[in-house]
Amino acid sequence: MKRTGAVAVLYGPTASGKSDLAVALAERLDGVVINADSLQVYAELSILTARPDEAAMARAPHRLFGALPAAQACSAAWWRDAALTEIAAAHESGKHPILVGGTGLYLKTLIEGLSPVPTADPDARAQATTLYEELGGDAFRARLAERDPAIAARLKSGDRQRLIRAWEVAEATGTPLSAWQALPKEPGHALDFSLIGLMPPRDRLYARIDARFLGMLEHGALDEAVRFDALGLPAALPANKALGLPELRRHLKGEIGLDEATRLAQQMSRNYAKRQVTWFRHQMPCGKKSDGRHIRHAEFEELSERNLTEIMPIILPAG
Repeated sequence: MKRTGAVAVLYGPTASGKSDLAVALAERLDGVVINADSLQVYAELSILTARPDEAAMARAPHRLFGALPAAQACSAAWWRDAALTEIAAAHESGKHPILVGGTGLYLKTLIEGLSPVPTADPDARAQATTLYEELGGDAFRARLAERDPAIAARLKSGDRQRLIRAWEVAEATGTPLSAWQALPKEPGHALDFSLIGLMPPRDRLYARIDARFLGMLEHGALDEAVRFDALGLPAALPANKALGLPELRRHLKGEIGLDEATRLAQQMSRNYAKRQVTWFRHQMPCGKKSDGRHIRHAEFEELSERNLTEIMPIILPAG
């Protein structure tokens, strides 16, 4: 029996098996799989982001996969609004929403809510962008530190998008972004979350990562990189951070061979997975919330029939 407002959230590092678990649960729960990966949202990147293939999508409805053009930067706020819309649509149709992804910030933003940060101001953003291009990252960050030292201390000089956003907010509102972010967060919903993590042992996870990238190459990752480069998109856009894309670009430019590009891409993917695991261990919200909601939470090493049997009552507890 479905609970009103119930949402399953599947998280874990890249290549942990989340997508397979999502489809398996969707078949058992009459569910809708909703993307919570910041790069699988881009239409032009399917192979390099390991987006579910046609066979997986035929087994259950999938939402927010390839939903944006790479020319449009996706943010946690945009994704949260889109996810809430898809969750509501699933509930209205009598289906169980199943969020799946490794972008912890997106999931935390959905579960805990957002601070009341002002919406974008085009004029202030244009001014900030021009100033960043004139000064360069180091000098711009130093200038921002005079207005918002807390934010400047958290950001690197090359984090163009966030630095510009911080300047934009301070310029448009007269209040530092860090002050806005310190205001109490409100979830803005009454959803009931069940969190299921997949955390394979490191050696097993790294072997999967290495094998998966080889599979990506076999299925056309290099051609996808060529097509993506042909778009001529600005380097600052988030889609350029897709795992393996920078290394394949270096190969396409003749800087390194394909074997070296593969080795580097695999290493970068393993490093990313390690950071994801650390984030999930320390940041994933669970337990009793201040508003009285209780978030059920469990972690497993891998997807198996036995684990599916154990997961079902977590998502749909008796009573």
